[in-house]
Amino acid sequence: MTPQNTTSTKLRCLVVDDEPLAAKLISTYVERTPFLELVAEVYTAEDAIAHLRGSDIDLVFLDIHIPRLSGLELARLVPERTRIVFTTAYSDHAVEGFRVNALDYLLKPVSYEEFLEAASRGLRHVAKPETVSVVETRPANREFLLVKSEYRLLRIPLDDILYLEGLKDYVKIFLASDSKPVLSLMSMKAVAEELPQPAFMRVHRSFIVNVDKVRVLERNSVIIGGRCIPVSDSYRPDFMEIIMGNRHD
Repeated sequence: MTPQNTTSTKLRCLVVDDEPLAAKLISTYVERTPFLELVAEVYTAEDAIAHLRGSDIDLVFLDIHIPRLSGLELARLVPERTRIVFTTAYSDHAVEGFRVNALDYLLKPVSYEEFLEAASRGLRHVAKPETVSVVETRPANREFLLVKSEYRLLRIPLDDILYLEGLKDYVKIFLASDSKPVLSLMSMKAVAEELPQPAFMRVHRSFIVNVDKVRVLERNSVIIGGRCIPVSDSYRPDFMEIIMGNRHD
C-alpha cells in the first residue's frame, strides 16, 4: 500500500544506472509513487554530476557499478542534504555504502515493495530531519540489520530480532518470525557496533538480547523465545538498569 503523504512535500529524484532497463524500472517506480517526482534518468556519472549541480535533488537512486566513476565515489560528491539509495546486483559494498550518507541498499532485481520502503525512509528524513553524518550513517538511524548469510545480503528488521549468539567467528541471529536462525560470518564485537543501544544489550560474552523481547527475568538469566539465556555478573548491573527503566540513553 502506498503511504498517504500528509504534506505537499514531493521528493525530487535522480535515477543513475548505466543499464537502461534497470534505470527505467526505478524511474517507473518513482513515477508510480505520489510523493516522488522524477527529475531525470541518467546513465553516466558525468550526467549525474551535472544534474546534482544544477538541480535541487532530494533523493538519488544510484547504481554502484557505473563506468569511470563508481557509485561509491560519486556518492562522495553528492550534496549533504541529498539522500542516497544504492541499487546494485552485488552485495560486496553494502557496509561501505552505508558510510557515504546512504539511506538504504537495494539488491537487484528491486521489487516495488522494497523500493517504497526506501523511498518512505527518504520522506521521513525530509519531513523530520535527523542528524546524519556525510561520512557515516549511525546504526541507530536504521530500522534493520544488514548481514551476509550464505552468499546473500539480508536486511533483518530490528524488531524481528530476539537475540544473537556468538559462535567463534560466526553469529547466530534468532528471529521472532522464523524458527531457523540466520548464521553470519562476523564477530560479536562487529555486530554489537551495528545494533542500537540500549535497545540491544550484551548480557554475556556469547549473547546479545533485544531488551523489549525479554519476558522472564531470573536471578542469573533471562528467557526469550523459550530459551534460557545466561546473564554474566559483569553485564548484569547495566542490564538491570535498563530492564528496570532507571536509565535512558
